[in-house]
Amino acid sequence: MAISKVERLMNLVIALLSTRQFLTAERIRDSVAGYEESASDEAFSRMFERDKNELRDLGIPLEVGPVGRFSGQEGYRINRDAYELPDIDLTSSETAAVAVAVQLWESPELASAAESAVLKLRAAGVHVDPEAASASVPAVPARTRGSEAALGRLLAAIDAGRAVRFEHRVTHNAPYALRDVEPWGVVTRHGRWYLVGHDRDRDAVRTFRLSRIGAEVEVYGPENAVHKPADVDLRRIVAQVTGASPVTGSATVWVAQGRGQEIRRLGTQLDERTVDGRVGSVVEVPVRSRDWLARLITGLGPDALVLAPEDLRADVISRLRSVLERTEVSA
Repeated sequence: MAISKVERLMNLVIALLSTRQFLTAERIRDSVAGYEESASDEAFSRMFERDKNELRDLGIPLEVGPVGRFSGQEGYRINRDAYELPDIDLTSSETAAVAVAVQLWESPELASAAESAVLKLRAAGVHVDPEAASASVPAVPARTRGSEAALGRLLAAIDAGRAVRFEHRVTHNAPYALRDVEPWGVVTRHGRWYLVGHDRDRDAVRTFRLSRIGAEVEVYGPENAVHKPADVDLRRIVAQVTGASPVTGSATVWVAQGRGQEIRRLGTQLDERTVDGRVGSVVEVPVRSRDWLARLITGLGPDALVLAPEDLRADVISRLRSVLERTEVSA
């Protein structure tokens, strides 16, 4: 059975992470599952170049260096120090949430694939770092994978240089609309996957979150007809589209004790204050979208109170009154 591009890329990452030495392209072709299907040296070279670009677009720190002290051959490896996350300090509640998430989204298929890849590397004579080999492969949360069926089809289309058609919705509640796209690459940012390409119907560069793409992706057209422009930086495009709006001011909000965690996360606590007999915190929150912040505070009801600015306070009071007028209260 042919190996998908997703599996081949995963095998390549595992191989380059599991060794301290630089691996030549020839060694990678012989030892990494997926490359043995190359019909010729030229076909392998094209496939490997695309895969290297794919890893770099995904933000994976691929290094190039000599395979030996007296060798002029170049090899490849992944810088583990740059690849791994730094130490993260979590509160007890955050730690509990992460533990629950790992249990919910544990993916034994990845651990099995990792073990198989490492065994094949050892059989090929590649020195495998013991610490890397014994480390478990982290589970992949469902939201970061997006639509797995869509991801596989999109990567296959990018690899073949073909166009795609798929249904996409701008929000989770919006209806699907058919899109016709020349796919350039897939990028991860803040735990989400994005497709970047040229939308043929709109004749413009567009970014699509994979979790909002339908599972049915049609790959069509001749091979090698679609190419990413050389001067295009996929990660920069995604960063521009998904970047936060600029801060336009600040708001001071009181939130009851144990409530308004989103407000607390976004802002800075200034003081402790008791309001109507309830203990709470005074938090200064940066304002990026006034309407969004007003809706967030309104949703907290009696657990939040806008202290400043006055126009935001009036907006929240108006929203609360509107909710009260449309709510039937029975004795």
